[in-house]
Amino acid sequence: MMVSSKDGSLNERRQWLFIVLAGMFITSAVTAELISNKLIDIPLSFTFLGSDVGPFTTIVGVLPWPVVFLLTDLMNEFYGQKAVRRLSWITSGLILYCFLIVSMAMTIPAKEIPGSTLATDAEFTKVFGQAQMVIVGSIAAFLLSQLIDVFVFHWVKERTGNRFIWLRSTGSTLISQLIDSYVVLYIGFVLPGNLSFSDFMTIAPTNYVLKIFIAIGLTPLIYLGHYLVRRYLSKDQVAE
Repeated sequence: MMVSSKDGSLNERRQWLFIVLAGMFITSAVTAELISNKLIDIPLSFTFLGSDVGPFTTIVGVLPWPVVFLLTDLMNEFYGQKAVRRLSWITSGLILYCFLIVSMAMTIPAKEIPGSTLATDAEFTKVFGQAQMVIVGSIAAFLLSQLIDVFVFHWVKERTGNRFIWLRSTGSTLISQLIDSYVVLYIGFVLPGNLSFSDFMTIAPTNYVLKIFIAIGLTPLIYLGHYLVRRYLSKDQVAE
């Protein structure tokens, strides 16, 4: 069977687009895990039922997640659940690989140079020396949330067709990130005793609510992303 040059060009564009999206997805996920041992305050406060609420505390690792949300939706839509599931497993393995390399780096003594701004062993360990349970919690939460996201996304799409992009995109994110927000903190911080249960019940909901606002705020970008991908791949290739 002969393949036209037009079909070959479309297939090549489709493959290169997946490589770029997958690369950004993996980089964002690994970066989020590396920086998640830092807590930050969100300077937002308001009055609810006569009580002052805020400011809120969460982990700085939420910063790359808008990119992960958007890329997960686009790859779910245009490459299917099998591709996203495989990419999620690969990313989990790469997160583990990243932590193994960091652990090896911490065992090598630093050369201290007087007057240098380079990190000492103590400073390097303080930044990157996350406990093993944090690693386990991060990988478990990421993988579980991604698999749930894929399932819910396609469950909604099977019942609504190509309509209601916002529903399958935002809905799958809200459910999957409910799991992620609680699992990573509980396994990584509560079980080892690094975080009290009362603090956990304050930080985890804050983390989840923040992701809700992010997911809702990304809705226009989701539609823009769908439009750009369809323009890039062409209607025939998207239908295929």
